[in-house]
Amino acid sequence: MSIGIVASYLGVTPRYLQRLFESDGTTFSEFLLGQRLARAYRMLCEPQSAQRQVSAIAYDVGFSDLSYFNRCFRRHYGATPTDMRKAAGN
Repeated sequence: MSIGIVASYLGVTPRYLQRLFESDGTTFSEFLLGQRLARAYRMLCEPQSAQRQVSAIAYDVGFSDLSYFNRCFRRHYGATPTDMRKAAGN
């Protein structure tokens, strides 16, 4: 997913979309990363995803590199995906 694709879908220019994110003090990439991490967090805490491997969840939310996913997740949540899953009781 790229800012160009999203901008085209919304019918605006990529620069306009960048300015919207800048006004919130973020970037499209940071926003997208946060959304992917939040989705992974929800999936890790859902009982119906308890049997799914962390790697499958990472790939499902848009990460192609498991090491990068783990680093980003730990930086954002202060715990590894596996630790977060255990804390949620899954």
